Amino acid sequence: MRFASLGSGSRGNALVVEVKQTRLLLDCGFGIRETVARLSRLDLQPEDLTGLLITHEHTDHIGGAVRFARRYELPVWLTHGTFTNHTLAQTLPDIRLIDGHSAFQVEEIEVQPFPVPHDAREPVQYAFSSGSKRLGVLTDTGGSTPHIEAILSGCDALVLECNHDTDMLREGLYPPMLKQRVAGRFGHLDNGMAARLLASLDSSKLQHLIAAHLSEKNNTPELARAALSGVLNCEPEWIGVADQLDGFGWRQIL
Repeated sequence: MRFASLGSGSRGNALVVEVKQTRLLLDCGFGIRETVARLSRLDLQPEDLTGLLITHEHTDHIGGAVRFARRYELPVWLTHGTFTNHTLAQTLPDIRLIDGHSAFQVEEIEVQPFPVPHDAREPVQYAFSSGSKRLGVLTDTGGSTPHIEAILSGCDALVLECNHDTDMLREGLYPPMLKQRVAGRFGHLDNGMAARLLASLDSSKLQHLIAAHLSEKNNTPELARAALSGVLNCEPEWIGVADQLDGFGWRQIL
């Protein structure tokens, strides 16, 4: 099992999960040409993908998804709330509506969606299993829940939102309403919240920890790494960072 990011942040998100010949694209916030170019950095073509999963209807996650799925005839899995709240999604030829609490199988990958508190219609995040290894992905959530912690505990790899530093957000140039949205209970995890969530998990199997969805204006990789490494008592450099331009390359789960 391995995974990689095409990019992570407010200007677009996409992540690939691979088990044997099954490859799922999680979100597609980039246009077709950009998505194809970013896939090529991973030595992948669109035709190599098995399908597309959507977390929620915000543009940085679904902006390019419908056109990309139509162009390359990919099935798309999404919640009923996301489907009904995104007009273009209703034009997809192969729609697979999911229950946000129920796992499903896509060839070699078991997919476990789970609900998150975020300001979208019916947002979910996902954990992926090869049968023996598990990857958890959590971005775009305003806080944790016992269910989130139960899903992510014991993962072999984790992609975890560290959206903002509270001081940088408070003192930054965002208008007050946007600051309230980002820091609110349906907004995004700050570094401290991400660290507290991580501390609540069984991290004994972690081979990879990636800080994701960092704000380019209200956070730095150094601050995110410091918060998470303090929990694990590891060197900050061990923590990976998914950035907006490059995402991160393949990470193998052994």
